[in-house]
Amino acid sequence: MKPLLLIDIDGPLNPYLALARPGAPDGYTRHPMRPTGWDQGPPLPVLLNPDHGRALRALSGRYELVWATTWKGEANQWVGPRLGLPPLPYIDWPAMHGDAPAGTYWKTQYVVEYAAGRPFAWIDDEITLRDREWILGHGVTEALLRWVDPGLGLLPDDFAALAAWADARTGDGR
Repeated sequence: MKPLLLIDIDGPLNPYLALARPGAPDGYTRHPMRPTGWDQGPPLPVLLNPDHGRALRALSGRYELVWATTWKGEANQWVGPRLGLPPLPYIDWPAMHGDAPAGTYWKTQYVVEYAAGRPFAWIDDEITLRDREWILGHGVTEALLRWVDPGLGLLPDDFAALAAWADARTGDGR
């Protein structure tokens, strides 16, 4: 069984801190969106890079791709099609932005619960050392937590690290 690749949108795919700078970063296009809860005022500006879609599709041979974002299923409506991704399963968070154990990020406990013992890689801009320690302390031995700078988004090194981690655990030397 392939490991999971748990994908956050805001930060890794949408480098939202770059919106403070004029123009879009190289390779990115600005998309106005109106996900649930964004019905007032101007549309939400989202920066997306189609190269990320190609890179994620390439990783789908090594991973089962899953949205791990507050966009939940709406990622399949607003983001996935713009990146050329098929509909993906998503973590349906039981609670968002609430309390979390031991000072961890609120998603961490639910990521571990969703993985249910399967190996996983998780890309997010909110991951800290506390999350890594908490995950290890809860018996997860095969996990890659990849912090992504929310001003830069995913970079080629991130995709290379994801591919290398999956290959190392399966012995595949692509």
